[in-house]
Amino acid sequence: MSVSTSLVFALGLTLLLAGLHLGAAHLDRLPGVPERAMGSFGGGISVAYVFLHLLPELADGNVGIATALDDRITLTPLVDLGIFLVALIGFTVFYGLEQLAGRRVGDAAEAPPAVFYLHLASFCVYNVLITYTMPLRVRTGAWFAALFTVAMGLHFVLIDRSLRDHYPIRFARYGRPALVGALLLGWGIAWSAAPTRTVVVSVLTAFLGGSVLLNVFKQELPEGRSSSFAWFFTGIVAYAIILTAVTAAAE
Repeated sequence: MSVSTSLVFALGLTLLLAGLHLGAAHLDRLPGVPERAMGSFGGGISVAYVFLHLLPELADGNVGIATALDDRITLTPLVDLGIFLVALIGFTVFYGLEQLAGRRVGDAAEAPPAVFYLHLASFCVYNVLITYTMPLRVRTGAWFAALFTVAMGLHFVLIDRSLRDHYPIRFARYGRPALVGALLLGWGIAWSAAPTRTVVVSVLTAFLGGSVLLNVFKQELPEGRSSSFAWFFTGIVAYAIILTAVTAAAE
């Protein structure tokens, strides 16, 4: 697939993600579908994505970096940990922001503005990375990019719920439009400076992967009565079957 074609395809996926962001509050409460069913199903899909796609992608990225840097540095087991260290940094940064937001809310109706804007900025970076790397995902495999978009779209619905809980007033007014704008900005950067270097793309994907891991396990594995194992299991099985079929077809 040519670069220009991948950019057009990626734009379509970006607009789909933007639409899911804008409609997340309504998708979270579909008529006839319990909120816990939607959350558990989306969580199952995201968990399947992490174990069957994200983690193998990080491993492949590590191999790509090793190949690209083979003639510049001596590869050691410590160097091999580099991509996973970046993922750990992404995980830690987003966990710290979640803790800061939760601690500063206290008895107040909403966290202080500084906490909100810091938290929002981190998710804007998150969205920029998703759509900046989208054209390269499309060139790697259009079906894999589409499955990634499905997983991220349902992921957005649950992130939207979390941010609404933390910032019920500011998020609706400023947060959601900013997140949509970040998606479009990421695609715009890719259009003007398409990602081509293996090292850069792998590092960005690893940082994004760490934050995805945190959000999947923190936001998408609800406890007690707010969850449904049946719907969670259905999401895992459905995504696993589709991803396996796409992988088999690509071989």
